[in-house]
Amino acid sequence: MSVKVITDNNTTELDAAKVALLDVFATWCGPCKAVSPIVEELSEEFSGKVEFFKADSDENAELAKKFRVMSIPNLILFKEGKVVSRQVGFQDADGLRTWIEENI
Repeated sequence: MSVKVITDNNTTELDAAKVALLDVFATWCGPCKAVSPIVEELSEEFSGKVEFFKADSDENAELAKKFRVMSIPNLILFKEGKVVSRQVGFQDADGLRTWIEENI
């Protein structure tokens, strides 16, 4: 499974997912670029358990506003369409894996 890209602030698939992780990033953000391959790796590891999405905060300003994203990278974990946890800033693979496992 790969990370699905959200465009035009469309969260239909995200809202329908039982468990989802949303990576809100910007193309100019260094820490965002560093966390992106980790999110890709974890999407494979958690395939079938968690659906992974990413959204460029500059191109999806309404989405960023809706989820109160003030800093990036901003990783938001959802269950049944509700925010259950959030990580802001760079996290290594082990830290993100533990965070996901603790919240799914």
